[in-house]
Amino acid sequence: QVHLVESGGGLVQAGDSLRLSCAVSGRAFTDPVMSWFRQAPGKEREFVARISWSGGITFHADFLKGRFTISRDKTNNMVYLQMNGLNAEDTGVYYCAASNLRLSRIPGEYPYWGQGTQVTVSS
Repeated sequence: QVHLVESGGGLVQAGDSLRLSCAVSGRAFTDPVMSWFRQAPGKEREFVARISWSGGITFHADFLKGRFTISRDKTNNMVYLQMNGLNAEDTGVYYCAASNLRLSRIPGEYPYWGQGTQVTVSS
């Protein structure tokens, strides 16, 4: 079992930055992939970024245009999402998720999820 707890969301203005955190406990996979997804009101959950736990290899969604960065701290079992240049389209609930599929960007392929943290960007 893997337990994920997100934090760091909030209400910010366009152009601001936020750093989301995901506390990871438990272990279900030898080398999990940790990802961030987000879901805006009335829209499907979409992939944001992923990182391999052991090697730290990252992949970010193209639409981010370099504004977000995923990272992890193996010592403290944390995953982060640094978000810069936020705009109203970034508003939504952000979820941390874990999978054993290295290249996955599909929510259905992630068996473990956190409860989500709300990010609201006012324009």
